[in-house]
Amino acid sequence: MPTYAIGDIQGCHASLLRLLDAIRFDPAADRLWFVGDLVNRGPDSLAVLRSVRDLGEAAVCVLGNHDLHLLALAEGFGRIYKGDTLDAVLAAPDRDELMHWLRHRRLAWREDGYLMVHAGVLPQWSVDDTLARAAEVEAVLHGPHYVEFFRQMYGNVPVAWDDALGGIERLRVIVNAFTRLRYCSAAGEMEFHYKGAPGTQPAGWLPWFEAPGRRTADATLIIGHWSTLGLVNRPELVALDTGCLWGGGLTAFRLEDRQVFAVPCPQAQSPKG
Repeated sequence: MPTYAIGDIQGCHASLLRLLDAIRFDPAADRLWFVGDLVNRGPDSLAVLRSVRDLGEAAVCVLGNHDLHLLALAEGFGRIYKGDTLDAVLAAPDRDELMHWLRHRRLAWREDGYLMVHAGVLPQWSVDDTLARAAEVEAVLHGPHYVEFFRQMYGNVPVAWDDALGGIERLRVIVNAFTRLRYCSAAGEMEFHYKGAPGTQPAGWLPWFEAPGRRTADATLIIGHWSTLGLVNRPELVALDTGCLWGGGLTAFRLEDRQVFAVPCPQAQSPKG
């Protein structure tokens, strides 16, 4: 029963179908892991949500920043940005069912030595810490007070983890790490603005996975989110955002033998994260 991790789809439903054909996906026998950002900026987020939801137990999906953005918009918070393509989802007759399903996805997933998150993990967190922090936010998303969470979700502060944090500040740091992180300081302070490839970043910032003493180094991290990083297939890191939305490809990684599969995508936009 092979398992395939799939990079950021962002509403590119036709590309997803081509990729599933390329790997000869069998929903009765195979499993799919989605690294998040199922929706937004691409042409058919609604079809992507319906397709992944309908996979049932054959699919595992962690939430990305665009997925959380959609959930917040559905509750009346945040604002629609230029380039957003979520109107069809928000107007769909099954919108409430889709939002319920999406809100109940995970923020982190561990299995067979792999740890999947959308963007990154703070260097202070072990694998067990990562799953515990994810569970804190998941409990709120699945509970009765999720609307209040979305009201306060947006923001860049605090920029660093502290065990003493509580309330929305604690939840916001966790969400920002899992869904927005690219660069951080050696001490784990997060930088949210620079999106270029490693080696081009301002002085003082490191790709989060190069932070010294990172405590998740004993697992293989599977991530998306970072299109300028591109495909990475290393023992400690698998990065799968290969820029489908920006005219690149949509990529799958087979966990059992680390084989990579990709299909070209027709979209050609300027990267905006």
